Amino acid sequence: MAAPLYQKVIDRIVAQISSGELLPGSMLPSEMQIAAETGVSQGTARKSLMMLEQHGIVRREQGRGTFVTARTPDSSLFNFFRLRQPDGQMIRPELVSEVVTNRRALAAERKGLDGEPKNVYEIRRVRSLKGVPSVLETAVVSASRFVGLDQRAPLPNTLYVLYQQNYGCIILRADESISAVLADGESAAALNVGTGTPLLCVDRVAFDIMGHPVERRRSLCRTDSLAYQVSLT
Repeated sequence: MAAPLYQKVIDRIVAQISSGELLPGSMLPSEMQIAAETGVSQGTARKSLMMLEQHGIVRREQGRGTFVTARTPDSSLFNFFRLRQPDGQMIRPELVSEVVTNRRALAAERKGLDGEPKNVYEIRRVRSLKGVPSVLETAVVSASRFVGLDQRAPLPNTLYVLYQQNYGCIILRADESISAVLADGESAAALNVGTGTPLLCVDRVAFDIMGHPVERRRSLCRTDSLAYQVSLT
Protein backbone atom coordinates (compact mmCIF):
# COMPACT_ATOMS: atom_id res chain seq x y z
CA MET A 1 0.00 0.00 0.00
CA ALA A 2 1.42 3.39 -1.03
CA ALA A 3 2.28 5.83 1.75
CA PRO A 4 0.02 8.90 2.03
CA LEU A 5 1.35 12.06 0.40
CA TYR A 6 1.86 13.87 3.69
CA GLN A 7 4.08 11.00 4.91
CA LYS A 8 6.28 11.36 1.84
CA VAL A 9 6.74 15.05 2.65
CA ILE A 10 7.53 14.20 6.29
CA ASP A 11 10.08 11.57 5.25
CA ARG A 12 11.77 14.05 2.92
CA ILE A 13 12.10 16.75 5.58
CA VAL A 14 13.31 14.25 8.19
CA ALA A 15 15.93 12.96 5.74
CA GLN A 16 17.12 16.54 5.09
CA ILE A 17 17.49 17.14 8.83
CA SER A 18 19.25 13.83 9.38
CA SER A 19 21.72 14.46 6.55
CA GLY A 20 22.55 17.94 7.82
CA GLU A 21 20.98 19.71 4.85
CA LEU A 22 18.62 21.34 7.35
CA LEU A 23 20.50 22.22 10.54
CA PRO A 24 19.01 22.65 14.02
CA GLY A 25 17.55 26.13 14.29
CA SER A 26 17.38 26.69 10.54
CA MET A 27 14.18 27.79 8.82
CA LEU A 28 12.27 25.44 6.55
CA PRO A 29 10.88 26.56 3.19
CA SER A 30 7.35 27.93 3.23
CA GLU A 31 4.31 25.67 2.83
CA MET A 32 4.00 26.94 -0.75
CA GLN A 33 7.64 26.12 -1.53
CA ILE A 34 7.39 22.66 0.05
CA ALA A 35 4.23 21.96 -1.94
CA ALA A 36 5.91 23.01 -5.20
CA GLU A 37 9.09 21.02 -4.49
CA THR A 38 7.28 17.83 -3.55
CA GLY A 39 4.34 18.03 -5.94
CA VAL A 40 1.63 18.08 -3.27
CA SER A 41 -1.06 20.56 -2.36
CA GLN A 42 -0.38 23.37 0.09
CA GLY A 43 -2.88 21.73 2.45
CA THR A 44 -0.86 18.51 2.41
CA ALA A 45 2.34 20.47 3.08
CA ARG A 46 0.63 22.20 6.00
CA LYS A 47 -0.52 18.86 7.45
CA SER A 48 3.01 17.50 7.20
CA LEU A 49 4.45 20.46 9.12
CA MET A 50 1.76 20.18 11.77
CA MET A 51 2.61 16.51 12.33
CA LEU A 52 6.33 17.28 12.49
CA GLU A 53 5.54 19.94 15.09
CA GLN A 54 3.47 17.46 17.13
CA HIS A 55 6.50 15.15 17.25
CA GLY A 56 8.79 17.97 18.37
CA ILE A 57 10.91 17.91 15.20
CA VAL A 58 10.03 21.46 14.14
CA ARG A 59 8.52 24.52 15.79
CA ARG A 60 6.22 26.98 14.04
CA GLU A 61 6.35 30.67 14.89
CA GLN A 62 3.44 32.86 13.84
CA GLY A 63 4.52 35.42 11.28
CA ARG A 64 8.08 34.08 11.06
CA GLY A 65 8.03 30.55 9.70
CA THR A 66 8.89 26.98 10.66
CA PHE A 67 12.23 26.06 12.24
CA VAL A 68 14.09 22.84 12.94
CA THR A 69 13.88 22.23 16.67
CA ALA A 70 17.11 22.92 18.51
CA ARG A 71 17.30 21.18 21.85
CA THR A 72 18.40 23.33 24.76
CA PRO A 73 20.03 21.93 27.89
CA ASP A 74 16.91 22.72 29.91
CA SER A 75 14.41 21.15 27.49
CA SER A 76 16.52 18.04 27.05
CA LEU A 77 17.01 17.66 30.78
CA PHE A 78 13.31 18.10 31.49
CA ASN A 79 12.27 15.58 28.84
CA PHE A 80 14.78 12.83 29.54
CA PHE A 81 15.92 13.13 33.16
CA ARG A 82 13.06 11.88 35.31
CA LEU A 83 14.41 11.79 38.86
CA ARG A 84 12.50 14.24 41.00
CA GLN A 85 12.06 15.23 44.61
CA PRO A 86 8.98 13.67 46.25
CA ASP A 87 7.06 16.90 45.61
CA GLY A 88 7.82 16.67 41.88
CA GLN A 89 10.45 19.41 41.81
CA MET A 90 13.27 18.80 39.33
CA ILE A 91 16.84 18.88 40.58
CA ARG A 92 19.65 19.68 38.18
CA PRO A 93 22.26 16.90 38.29
CA GLU A 94 25.92 17.78 38.71
CA LEU A 95 28.87 15.78 37.38
CA VAL A 96 30.99 14.00 40.00
CA SER A 97 33.19 11.89 37.72
CA GLU A 98 33.38 10.87 34.08
CA VAL A 99 35.34 8.31 32.06
CA VAL A 100 34.99 8.04 28.27
CA THR A 101 36.41 4.85 26.74
CA ASN A 102 36.74 3.71 23.13
CA ARG A 103 36.36 -0.09 23.11
CA ARG A 104 35.11 -3.02 21.07
CA ALA A 105 31.35 -3.34 20.99
CA LEU A 106 29.76 -6.22 22.85
CA ALA A 107 27.50 -8.47 20.78
CA ALA A 108 24.31 -6.94 22.20
CA GLU A 109 25.61 -3.41 21.62
CA ARG A 110 26.63 -4.13 18.04
CA LYS A 111 23.26 -5.66 17.29
CA GLY A 112 21.32 -3.02 19.20
CA LEU A 113 22.88 0.13 17.72
CA ASP A 114 22.32 1.54 14.25
CA GLY A 115 24.98 0.50 11.76
CA GLU A 116 26.15 -2.43 13.91
CA PRO A 117 29.35 -0.63 15.00
CA LYS A 118 32.49 -2.60 15.71
CA ASN A 119 33.68 -0.03 18.24
CA VAL A 120 31.75 2.10 20.71
CA TYR A 121 32.33 4.92 23.14
CA GLU A 122 31.35 4.04 26.69
CA ILE A 123 30.51 7.12 28.75
CA ARG A 124 30.53 6.28 32.44
CA ARG A 125 29.46 9.05 34.79
CA VAL A 126 28.50 9.57 38.41
CA ARG A 127 26.04 12.41 38.88
CA SER A 128 24.99 14.03 42.12
CA LEU A 129 21.73 15.64 43.16
CA LYS A 130 21.93 18.32 45.87
CA GLY A 131 25.47 17.22 46.63
CA VAL A 132 24.64 13.51 47.06
CA PRO A 133 25.99 10.97 44.50
CA SER A 134 22.71 9.64 43.12
CA VAL A 135 23.13 8.19 39.62
CA LEU A 136 25.73 5.84 38.13
CA GLU A 137 25.17 6.18 34.39
CA THR A 138 26.71 4.17 31.57
CA ALA A 139 25.89 5.30 28.01
CA VAL A 140 27.14 3.54 24.86
CA VAL A 141 27.16 5.04 21.35
CA SER A 142 28.72 4.14 18.00
CA ALA A 143 32.34 5.28 17.67
CA SER A 144 31.93 5.69 13.92
CA ARG A 145 28.87 7.94 14.23
CA PHE A 146 30.25 10.03 17.11
CA VAL A 147 33.84 10.39 15.92
CA GLY A 148 36.19 12.04 18.41
CA LEU A 149 33.71 12.00 21.29
CA ASP A 150 36.45 11.04 23.74
CA GLN A 151 38.34 14.21 22.80
CA ARG A 152 35.41 16.38 23.89
CA ALA A 153 35.61 15.38 27.55
CA PRO A 154 34.49 16.65 29.96
CA LEU A 155 31.13 16.26 28.26
CA PRO A 156 28.19 18.59 28.93
CA ASN A 157 25.54 17.76 31.49
CA THR A 158 22.97 16.89 28.81
CA LEU A 159 24.46 14.56 26.21
CA TYR A 160 21.55 14.91 23.80
CA VAL A 161 22.37 18.57 23.22
CA LEU A 162 25.94 17.55 22.39
CA TYR A 163 24.68 14.88 19.98
CA GLN A 164 22.55 17.44 18.15
CA GLN A 165 24.91 20.41 18.07
CA ASN A 166 28.09 18.51 17.19
CA TYR A 167 26.85 15.46 15.31
CA GLY A 168 23.49 16.48 13.85
CA CYS A 169 21.80 13.68 15.80
CA ILE A 170 18.44 14.70 17.22
CA ILE A 171 17.11 12.34 19.89
CA LEU A 172 13.38 12.20 19.35
CA ARG A 173 12.30 9.50 21.78
CA ALA A 174 13.57 6.84 24.17
CA ASP A 175 12.25 3.48 25.32
CA GLU A 176 12.95 2.54 28.92
CA SER A 177 12.74 -0.59 31.02
CA ILE A 178 12.75 -0.18 34.81
CA SER A 179 13.70 -2.79 37.39
CA ALA A 180 15.02 -3.07 40.94
CA VAL A 181 18.58 -4.27 41.58
CA LEU A 182 20.93 -4.54 44.54
CA ALA A 183 24.10 -2.47 44.61
CA ASP A 184 27.27 -4.42 43.93
CA GLY A 185 30.70 -3.32 45.13
CA GLU A 186 31.31 -0.92 42.25
CA SER A 187 27.91 0.81 42.28
CA ALA A 188 27.87 0.93 46.08
CA ALA A 189 31.23 2.73 46.13
CA ALA A 190 30.18 5.13 43.36
CA LEU A 191 26.91 6.06 45.06
CA ASN A 192 28.19 5.96 48.64
CA VAL A 193 25.75 3.27 49.80
CA GLY A 194 26.18 -0.15 51.33
CA THR A 195 26.56 -3.26 49.19
CA GLY A 196 23.13 -4.79 48.70
CA THR A 197 21.30 -1.45 48.90
CA PRO A 198 18.22 -1.44 46.59
CA LEU A 199 18.72 0.71 43.48
CA LEU A 200 16.45 1.65 40.60
CA CYS A 201 17.84 0.35 37.30
CA VAL A 202 16.71 2.22 34.17
CA ASP A 203 17.71 0.68 30.83
CA ARG A 204 17.17 3.04 27.90
CA VAL A 205 17.42 2.89 24.14
CA ALA A 206 17.36 6.34 22.51
CA PHE A 207 16.26 6.84 18.90
CA ASP A 208 17.05 9.59 16.40
CA ILE A 209 14.53 11.28 14.13
CA MET A 210 14.86 8.48 11.58
CA GLY A 211 13.88 5.95 14.21
CA HIS A 212 17.40 4.47 14.45
CA PRO A 213 18.69 3.31 17.85
CA VAL A 214 21.75 5.47 18.54
CA GLU A 215 22.35 5.16 22.28
CA ARG A 216 22.03 2.44 24.90
CA ARG A 217 22.13 3.64 28.49
CA ARG A 218 21.87 2.08 31.93
CA SER A 219 21.32 4.27 34.98
CA LEU A 220 21.55 2.97 38.55
CA CYS A 221 19.75 5.39 40.81
CA ARG A 222 19.41 5.97 44.53
CA THR A 223 15.78 6.53 45.43
CA ASP A 224 15.98 6.84 49.21
CA SER A 225 15.01 10.51 48.84
CA LEU A 226 14.01 10.65 45.17
CA ALA A 227 11.30 9.38 42.86
CA TYR A 228 11.23 8.48 39.18
CA GLN A 229 8.32 10.45 37.74
CA VAL A 230 6.57 10.32 34.38
CA SER A 231 3.36 11.82 33.02
CA LEU A 232 0.97 9.54 31.16
CA THR A 233 -1.54 10.93 28.65
